[in-house]
Amino acid sequence: MTSFPSVVVVDHPLVQHKLGRLRDADTSTAEFRRLTREISLLLAYEATRHLPLEATEIRTPLESMTGRRLAGRKPCFVSILRAGNGILDGMLDLLPDARVGHVGLYRDPGTLEAVEYYLKLPADLPDRCCIVVDPMLATGHSAIAAVDRLKGAGATRITFVCLLSVPEGLAALAAAHPEVRVVTAAIDRGLDGHGYIRPGLGDAGDRLFGTR
Repeated sequence: MTSFPSVVVVDHPLVQHKLGRLRDADTSTAEFRRLTREISLLLAYEATRHLPLEATEIRTPLESMTGRRLAGRKPCFVSILRAGNGILDGMLDLLPDARVGHVGLYRDPGTLEAVEYYLKLPADLPDRCCIVVDPMLATGHSAIAAVDRLKGAGATRITFVCLLSVPEGLAALAAAHPEVRVVTAAIDRGLDGHGYIRPGLGDAGDRLFGTR
């Protein structure tokens, strides 16, 4: 259970097992990418739980029946660059027809505020469920800025998916956008003086792409 009513912590044993390996400082870049992709696919099941369905007539090898399929427009995954692309890959494995948007943000080292350098979104966001992906929800500044941009483009149904979160980031996002649902694999202890998640897993972008 969590004290944040709009937050879902996916505590499935497979997610927690893979997350433990992801945190390990000895995990290689290739293994880190693979684990991130696998966890993301598992988180996607929870993030897409509320997608609407409609009836459709199909024929099995034996007889006709009424099945179900996704109704309306396909969801839109929005990656917060650059680390969000590590989660995006797993999401697209599950929903390859989804639309994709990108928000380029970096954290100012002095203020820890999010600074935008790129924005590319589909034109019909009001008709789609939007799932924002970023490995970490730390201060919450990047998540808030990304949701601000999506709302400015007309999005009304938004879910935020991350590997790790902390109470500070969850509280900040809830204060700015209380209707946004958060799906995460863990709520860690908190932030250090530099705004990094503890115990965390290090810099997700550096570990995904082999940079320092």
